[in-house]
Amino acid sequence: MSNPSRRDFAMRAGLIKAIAWLPLAAVVLMTTAMAFAQAQPSPGAPPQTNDSESLAKQVANPIASLISVRFENNFDFNTGPEGYRYTMNFQPVIPIAVNKNWNMISRTILPITHQDDVVSSQTGLGDIVQSLFFSPNKTQPFIWGVGPVLLIPTATDKLLGTGKFGLGPTAVALKQQGKWTYGALWNYIWSVAGHDDRKDVNATFIQPFVAYTTRTAWTYLLNTESSYEWKADAWSVPIHLAATKVVKFGTQPVSIGGGLRCWVNSPASGPHGCGFRFIVIPLFPKR
Repeated sequence: MSNPSRRDFAMRAGLIKAIAWLPLAAVVLMTTAMAFAQAQPSPGAPPQTNDSESLAKQVANPIASLISVRFENNFDFNTGPEGYRYTMNFQPVIPIAVNKNWNMISRTILPITHQDDVVSSQTGLGDIVQSLFFSPNKTQPFIWGVGPVLLIPTATDKLLGTGKFGLGPTAVALKQQGKWTYGALWNYIWSVAGHDDRKDVNATFIQPFVAYTTRTAWTYLLNTESSYEWKADAWSVPIHLAATKVVKFGTQPVSIGGGLRCWVNSPASGPHGCGFRFIVIPLFPKR
């Protein structure tokens, strides 16, 4: 049996560094979510139930009146020449009642990345994408929300972020009919400030999705999280096919699942072929 190579040791060390961020981030985000979970239900909002099927349907809705903290693990291979990338996206979703008719839903994406042999090797934070959706309480004829999206340059390495502050509009529209959920989320971000020596950001993000939820709280999901960089004229198009299930640890509901993540198109420096995604989402329904 051959001895592990220096590259193998570097890959393991980088992965350990990435995972080392998780306990601190988990404590901060879950404590925040639990604090908000003690708030009273939004005036005028429909009553929530804690049964697993209902929670699973709410998880399929990006702007549901449900506090959740998504831990999304993405594993991409054949990135750049022969590298790989692991990204943990922390995505807390916190709904806040504006008045009896409207909610504001805060959706934050904080990436923690380790990549090896992609130009070189890096481990650290990426840029935060912060969205605020203003959504009416009524769900007919469909559910929708609009608002601003911010790109915040929090990357700890220049190869993990843009070095730019950006902003733009975002919108989501969906329909929940029986066991089906289908719709799309969109945003457009352009840079307005940041380092002069970094490229400007001018990007569109499109996420169409369809999900089917069973009585046993299984959800089968198909989506794409496509982005288009206008100045580079470059598409990044991953297709996700996943299955999740709502389970309970004691009284704590959690959505757990995973699936395939295959790249239809990406820049030369991006991932190619198929990887996988593993998801853990603690849920905090209102009491």
